[in-house]
Amino acid sequence: MTRGGMESVEVFTTEGKGRGLKAQKEFLPGDVIFAEPAYAAVVFDSLTHVICHTCFKRQERLHRCGQCKFAYYCDRTCQRDAWLNHKNECSAIKKHGKAPTENIRLAARILWRIEREGGGLPENCLVSIDDLQNHVESFDEEEKKDLRVDVESFLEFWPAQSQQFGMQYISHIFGVINCNAFTLSDQRGLQAVGVGIFPNLCQANHDCWPNCTVIFNNGNHEAVRSMFHTQMRIELRALSKISPGDELTVSYVDFLNVSEERRKQLKKQYYFDCTCEHCKKKIKDDLMLAVKEGDKKPSAETVKEVIQFSKDTLEKINKARLEGTYHEVVKLCRECLKKQEPVLGDTNIYLLRILSIASEVLSYLQMFEEAAEYAKRMVDGYMKIYHPNNAQLGMAVMRAGVTHWHAGLIEAGHSMICKAYAILLITHGPSHPITKDLEDENSGSLTHAYLCATKPRAEGTYRQVMRVQTEMELRMFQQNEFMYYKMREAALKNQKIQVMPEPSNEAPPSLFHKKE
Repeated sequence: MTRGGMESVEVFTTEGKGRGLKAQKEFLPGDVIFAEPAYAAVVFDSLTHVICHTCFKRQERLHRCGQCKFAYYCDRTCQRDAWLNHKNECSAIKKHGKAPTENIRLAARILWRIEREGGGLPENCLVSIDDLQNHVESFDEEEKKDLRVDVESFLEFWPAQSQQFGMQYISHIFGVINCNAFTLSDQRGLQAVGVGIFPNLCQANHDCWPNCTVIFNNGNHEAVRSMFHTQMRIELRALSKISPGDELTVSYVDFLNVSEERRKQLKKQYYFDCTCEHCKKKIKDDLMLAVKEGDKKPSAETVKEVIQFSKDTLEKINKARLEGTYHEVVKLCRECLKKQEPVLGDTNIYLLRILSIASEVLSYLQMFEEAAEYAKRMVDGYMKIYHPNNAQLGMAVMRAGVTHWHAGLIEAGHSMICKAYAILLITHGPSHPITKDLEDENSGSLTHAYLCATKPRAEGTYRQVMRVQTEMELRMFQQNEFMYYKMREAALKNQKIQVMPEPSNEAPPSLFHKKE
């Protein structure tokens, strides 16, 4: 089955997995298979005043809705575009006295759209909201209790003058949100800012080693302020060559975990048993649990002790990060690495997790040389584990490149930034803000480019790197290494050093949104 605008894919039914998506033509790495606007989407409760409720971009100054005083927008263009979806919500919030939670707001937006358009197939949709899987029958007691609370809260918020829906149908909508919603990120892709329903993408089945990735695109930044405003959307992009008839798959969870843990997570969150090749054959589990090889191979008991110590340390690190005691985080990381290094292999996930945290926090504390050392080891491990076109790998390599750049390791930093650019071209595409930041050639004079390249930036340090600037520094470094360091030292002395962005306690945005 295909539908207008979705000619490149078809829905099919497969035994054991239900519906799925199949390619109708050949795709190459980086191709956009299709793009889909949200059926309904909302900003997270904690970010409603700093994120545009239309395009989900983070902006310094936002226009507030004068009626409900709740919704915020980039400008009048975004506000006008939002009115169809916000009109009923605006009135309901005023009457209710306050805005309900994000889940209630999303359910309400879905039901207001059904009220307007009916429950059939919307334009360019392969399936209706009614046909989406809700898994309510698989809920445990705690989830059923949460569902009842959501339904009761929804009924308190839902206006009497709107179309009334039965309890079973409202429960279906919350079930759909629970297991089908996608996470929406800001324009840099580094922070989860909202949640939305995309019926076509809901049909893509999971594989731990997928042939597609999903990227949220907030639309064209410049066009937001013009008549050519580009609608925000989610894109399904090919990671490898896909032939006609191949199933299109995405990964619902981060691959950086052993197969048993991934399967547990998928069963708990999405109610199915993963039977992908990587889980069945436990591919790469040996790398993720690697121990030191050699004449003095550590005993099983020693390995068990070090892994438990790593788990305990990660809990302490999370607590210290929440408290903002970053020097304590560094101390804990160093202690843990000292125990891990004689025992765990270079690709062991517990070692890689500590290296990732250490490099990020040390960069924030401007201890760039030590941060670069850990970042290099982390990237070397990631490259052996992740799919070569994995989006999280691309972001990690980019951050490591910037850390090396700030440490004055220009050749290594430039090489990493170029590797990151090659990955992100496929996973994000050339028009995504992250990729454009890496490629941006509007760097001005050589002096300006040099100062930009040597000065840490407070806002978006990882994100606003310019690949051309690193090329300029690299040429300068290669032509006269002595003069390069003299100029760098002088530049740093004359420039106010700004801190790196504060480390986030959040994991990178995951593909599917799961209510906590």
